[in-house]
Amino acid sequence: MQAWRTLSLWMDQLDEPLDARPALRNDLDLDVCIIGAGYTGLWTAYYLKRQAPQLNIAIVEANTAGFGASGRNGGWLMGNMLGEQRMLAALSPQQRRASIDLLHGIPDEVQQVLQREGIDCDYRKGGVLYCAARYPEQERSLRAYLDDLYRQGMTEDDYRWLRPEQLDGQLRISNAYGAIFSPHTATIQPAKLVRGLARVVESLGVTIYENTAATDMQPGAVQTPQGKVRAHWIVPAVEGYAASLPPLGRYQLPVQSLLVATEPLPESTWEQIGLSQGQAFSESSRQVTYGQRSADNRLVFGARGGYRFGGRLRQDFNLNDSEIELRRYLFGELFPQLKHVRITHSWGGNLGMARRFRPHMLCDRQRGIALAGGYGGEGVGATNLGGRTLAALILDQHNALTGQPWVHDNRPLSSLASWPPEPCRWLGYNAIIQSFVHEDRTLANPASAPWRRRLATGLADVMEGFMH
Repeated sequence: MQAWRTLSLWMDQLDEPLDARPALRNDLDLDVCIIGAGYTGLWTAYYLKRQAPQLNIAIVEANTAGFGASGRNGGWLMGNMLGEQRMLAALSPQQRRASIDLLHGIPDEVQQVLQREGIDCDYRKGGVLYCAARYPEQERSLRAYLDDLYRQGMTEDDYRWLRPEQLDGQLRISNAYGAIFSPHTATIQPAKLVRGLARVVESLGVTIYENTAATDMQPGAVQTPQGKVRAHWIVPAVEGYAASLPPLGRYQLPVQSLLVATEPLPESTWEQIGLSQGQAFSESSRQVTYGQRSADNRLVFGARGGYRFGGRLRQDFNLNDSEIELRRYLFGELFPQLKHVRITHSWGGNLGMARRFRPHMLCDRQRGIALAGGYGGEGVGATNLGGRTLAALILDQHNALTGQPWVHDNRPLSSLASWPPEPCRWLGYNAIIQSFVHEDRTLANPASAPWRRRLATGLADVMEGFMH
């Protein structure tokens, strides 16, 4: 069990023993069987038990609570959902604003649960800074993004532009052109949240069976190595591990994101950098960077990883030198004083990407299956909404949660957009990522000719369009 501590900085920081809960060793009859003790599965169990304590619920987990993305992510608890602008575009202005408020309320809902249940996960709601720093094109793209948000019905209370001198009051980065600030994001210690949720749902009467892989899923039944679970409802909450339960792999593609953490930095260094209120931050390139200042004063910084042919999961997250040095280069461009800082932890995880960047919450009533996923790396907050929504769907409620455009009620799994077969997925994904890498290298070079810069950005725009 000691190996579980090496999964991430977050798991290494836990002061609890990582002893496995007992595995399932017999057949079970349940109301609800949840596959996966990550955020989605635990939030679903939590909200079901809060509203219907009589339900007999169990969770089967292939490893331990927090083994997957829930114990490995960057700790951004966002009041957003990937692709929300496209999904909300067809709504009326009033409906769109109500949906936006629902999303923006996610961090506060989580905080209420943390306070009610006594979960300490270093929650700090300091907002998020999307920064333009490494080249001037970032400012133009960010300002265009902000204009689009305002057209969608957002206001300056939701997102506002910070000039470089205003940004300096929160975060001091090299060569800043400005930033978008939003208050609707908190930062957390991810493993403390997932482990705390596991203890809470157990206290509510949910049994968690660890080291219990689901080897097959059929309507009304889940097979494990040493026992069969029959249930009225099955909730496959597996996200990046969807390929392990056919046919889920058609709808959620496993991709990787990779992170590093520095040694704890002295207060004098943080006085130069900022981030005193627990803000999350990103620099606005298609490398998809994300960072935060941990509660013990480390810089935690991540960036886009990759995709493996056939949707194969990455099992070994011992990052190689080039993977570590890319992330060092990216944060070193923002904070030159950290270019040679000691990196103590490096890790990564598999996450689920839905086709067209559209997360989904689906209820197939005929087959008794309810699932949420495809969060695309923004699941720390979205899983809370997903758990609340799946609970409402299973309990046959009709409310603001179930009426959203990302909810598919009484629909078969096949109604979701599926990914094309191989080798199309691998070729397409890698072509897109290479266009992003080429763009970033070109724009980060001040000597690049204007026509090269325009060509690189135009190609990346076209390739990104294929992803949608």
